[in-house]
Amino acid sequence: MTDRAAEFLITLAQLNPTVGDVEGNAAKARAARVRARDDGADLVVLPELFICGYPPEDLVLKPAFQAACRAAIETLARETADGGPAMLIGSPWVEEGKLYNACALLDGGRVAAIRYKANLPNYGVFDEKRLFARGPAAGPVIIRGIRVGVPICEDIWLEESEDYENVVECLAETGAEILVVPNGSPYARDKTDVRLSIAVARVTESGLPLVYLNQVCGQDELVFDGASFALNADLSVAAQLPDFVETVTTLRWHRGHDGWRCNGPVAPLLEGDKADYAACVLGLRDYVGKNGFPGVLLGISGGIDSALCAAMAVDALGAERVRGVMLPYRFTAQESLDDAGSLATCLGIRYEVLPIAKAVQGFEAILSDTFAGLPRDITEENLQARARGTLLMAISNKTGAMVVTTGNKSEMSVGYATLYGDMNGGFNPIKDIYKTEVFRLSALRNSWKPEGALGPSGEVIPANIITRPPTAELRENQTDQDSLPPYDMLDGILERLVEREEPLAAIVDAGFDRAVVARIDRLLNIAEYKRRQAAPGVKVTRRNFGRDRRYPITNRFRDAGEPLPEPDHTLISRSARASTDVLEG
Repeated sequence: MTDRAAEFLITLAQLNPTVGDVEGNAAKARAARVRARDDGADLVVLPELFICGYPPEDLVLKPAFQAACRAAIETLARETADGGPAMLIGSPWVEEGKLYNACALLDGGRVAAIRYKANLPNYGVFDEKRLFARGPAAGPVIIRGIRVGVPICEDIWLEESEDYENVVECLAETGAEILVVPNGSPYARDKTDVRLSIAVARVTESGLPLVYLNQVCGQDELVFDGASFALNADLSVAAQLPDFVETVTTLRWHRGHDGWRCNGPVAPLLEGDKADYAACVLGLRDYVGKNGFPGVLLGISGGIDSALCAAMAVDALGAERVRGVMLPYRFTAQESLDDAGSLATCLGIRYEVLPIAKAVQGFEAILSDTFAGLPRDITEENLQARARGTLLMAISNKTGAMVVTTGNKSEMSVGYATLYGDMNGGFNPIKDIYKTEVFRLSALRNSWKPEGALGPSGEVIPANIITRPPTAELRENQTDQDSLPPYDMLDGILERLVEREEPLAAIVDAGFDRAVVARIDRLLNIAEYKRRQAAPGVKVTRRNFGRDRRYPITNRFRDAGEPLPEPDHTLISRSARASTDVLEG
């Protein structure tokens, strides 16, 4: 037993829940508590909404699901009568007809306390205001005589909106000694620095140490990277857990004259391209595993996109669960055939070559009367892609293997991702990766193997695939860049259009050719319907083509590329302003 006046042991369970697997998630929480008990911990903490998995989206509105979560929490509560550590665990909770995003304190065989999330995010990938009622700011919970504040995720992100309840201030004023923050914070590049800055601000304002616990998992298009941490009240790092892996770690906090302090383990974190690669692998692994697919299947073109996806698939699942198929046509270069074969050898995957000439010719024969008198155009050229997609889906249906699609964000943006069944598949690990980063990640993987990756070390993507010009076969074996600008230019324009929503005039002012910018903007707009048909894929950037960026397919507005007109404030009468003030008040 610890000296309760001098020490407080908190076990952080940075775990991988599955949305909807209430019993499975409860079993994970139970196992974490056993570990905490063995460590002599006072408290074990689970991430936000852990019992149901996060984000549960509209599943959480089903009464049967709410009841299952409540029953699981009650069972876990009864088990705490054994005298072991208390448990803080996230769960949906219905009280007086309202549904809350809650965190339950289980101790002494009872639900000892409930805290509700007060600030509900409703931006980017979040839409919690349509699901949950807003909880009140509340004081700390008492655990072994220690007053612990439990703000839930967004409750510490005060900068997002002026009308947010200052939960941390309330906790500090009501006597909290330490803040424990359960989170469901999705990965995005450089997100670690953002989280840390938010936590630093809350510690600075409150003068309290802070424990930030995040889940680690893939959930549809989102990846949660873990990377949980703790800060002492003087802003020094008390502990840093690793990213992209499950871990259960017990932190020993000591009470001194200036409050609680911890000197725990500090794990290195991945950054930049390495973190993006790890996110893609985790997202693919969990999507395949949690949806019950025995393995994956992908078209191997000899190009860099399918090569990178194949490497990610092997790292995620192991070579024995990955199958590659080369589907050549008469425009396929021998170099592409050679590179595809070399890739399969390097990765050790099952590989076969299925020529598609008979399939394409069959389609053309069927359509010959329908197309009589019409000139050949892109329609016939795209039959290659249609034939490939059909064959890949046939193999998928027969074997149960999920088709991995391989279109990168640059080509998905402008409607060029159709070569190897990109609109006919289950999941795309590089859907949010621009082409320039595809090249970087491919070179990176040849010199670095992520921890826990199941693929081989060393060169896994033949150097020729990385160095030779990319081919599309969309225009009878011309390169992509015969019809698109160089990828560094294309990605520079797209980053401004997609991530920043910049007006065309501002992009031109940044040094890009006006005609090229206008053309890329047009392609981006008219490809919206194609992207709606595409497979889901891992989100790694600030704005992906999924939850973040929601544009109507039917849309006649186009930015003309002219300087934006300034608003004429003289047209607004004083009475109109007064009405606005009243409404806002």
